[in-house]
Amino acid sequence: MELDKMDENEWKYHGEGNKSLVVSHVQFSRVLRLLKYPAEDSENPPQTVEQAFRQIQNIVDFSSNVMSSLLGEKFIHSGEVVKLPLEFVRQLSIKVQHQRPAWRCDKVMDIYSGCALCLPNLTSPVLHQPTHTPPLCIEIKPKCGFLPSSKHVSKDIKTKVCRFCMHQHYKVANGKWKRRSLYCPLDLFSGNRQRMHFAIRHLIEEPQNNFKIFKGGQCIYSSKEGSDDSLDLNSLLHHLRPYFLYGNNRINSHMTSKAVLNDFIQVLVNALLSGGGGDGGVVTDRQGEGRSFCEASLFNKERIRHGSQGLPSDSVLFRILQTQMLDTQDIEGLYPLYRRVEQHLQDFPKERTRLQIDGPYNEAFLEKMQKCPTEDDGSVEYAVAKVHQYRVAMTAKDCSIMVALVPSSEEEEDDEGQRRLRDFLSRPPAFSYSVSILDLDPKPFDSIPRQLRLDQKIVSCYLRTGGALPKGSLPPLPGIFTAAEREDCTLLFHPV
Repeated sequence: MELDKMDENEWKYHGEGNKSLVVSHVQFSRVLRLLKYPAEDSENPPQTVEQAFRQIQNIVDFSSNVMSSLLGEKFIHSGEVVKLPLEFVRQLSIKVQHQRPAWRCDKVMDIYSGCALCLPNLTSPVLHQPTHTPPLCIEIKPKCGFLPSSKHVSKDIKTKVCRFCMHQHYKVANGKWKRRSLYCPLDLFSGNRQRMHFAIRHLIEEPQNNFKIFKGGQCIYSSKEGSDDSLDLNSLLHHLRPYFLYGNNRINSHMTSKAVLNDFIQVLVNALLSGGGGDGGVVTDRQGEGRSFCEASLFNKERIRHGSQGLPSDSVLFRILQTQMLDTQDIEGLYPLYRRVEQHLQDFPKERTRLQIDGPYNEAFLEKMQKCPTEDDGSVEYAVAKVHQYRVAMTAKDCSIMVALVPSSEEEEDDEGQRRLRDFLSRPPAFSYSVSILDLDPKPFDSIPRQLRLDQKIVSCYLRTGGALPKGSLPPLPGIFTAAEREDCTLLFHPV
């Protein structure tokens, strides 16, 4: 990528989050991530070029030095900071503006610093050969996969109903979403195939911003915030069906919708449980059977046929869960420790650098966090270590997983008869896949009071309503799998 010859017409809008906007190259597997700030600051940039550069470098360092060590290097792509020509950035901003969702336009793209983060485009993996079937990429934001057991938890409901399920009620009550998602992270992180299948099924039925499907780099399935538009399942099936035809189905091209969806979920579960190479040991239920279930999940415990399998220790879900569980105090136990650090910094402002409150995120930061004493000795060092652990855990609770799937038959140029036999025997068909973790930004130290207030609002909303949804909310969509099953009742007669 020649930075002095950048052309905005070679880049297209890819997506955005709360703090950054992403564009992707039309030809190469590359994305640029640019900072955003509130629209009212559009005339006066809120930070200098040096501060913008440092903010992006902090993201790179946190990902490569801290999260990579905890989650596993094989899953992480940290990228690099690049300095772009300002005219290119301004023209790019004009070009993508009309493609941005209206509800995201309260913030504008940074056109003053020219700093950006350059990363591989994980929705368009390099292992794909352009002449073949485009790869499928599935992005999942799994959220927090455990119930807190900290002695500091003041409301018993937090040890029974998971944060995600409670937060759903709060979001629907505040109009952020029109209907509740029935997905529960504890089912996905259980390692039990039935529960994982159940969780992914509900992600498909109500994706919100926790589930997206890309085909050849284009998003073909996702939700729009605040919208009650029904998702086009027929369109999704149209995209998925060619990937899951096998055996006789490849010849007569009929495969039930239910079978397509079930095979798709099965392939996804296989990828999430794989270690990305080598057989890892299986870590069985780490919390005791009672605490690995959320009372708000609709999964019926009686349905489990094979007990609790647990997660393989080299799987992406296990590594994420272990990192999430660095939050041992819960926000309620952590807040007094945050106040201890804050008071210390008010008394000794220069200590902020030594304690690495704003980075640098290097080996010393990781060591501070990992060498935390088991008991609180009243020191500021203990409090800082716990705050760092909490911030790392929050990043793991908010990360995304990208699973790239490429049909294996395209990788193996073998005899046609052999391939037909393999397709017939392989159910579902085999895929080459890669698994990555993204969205690994450090959470600001100063966000902790806001986290406590949000936690209190979510819990009180859930307790006030007794877990019932507000009157204005829409009921869950009739299960798309039920619709698929109805469609599958059509009798088909084929000439013999």
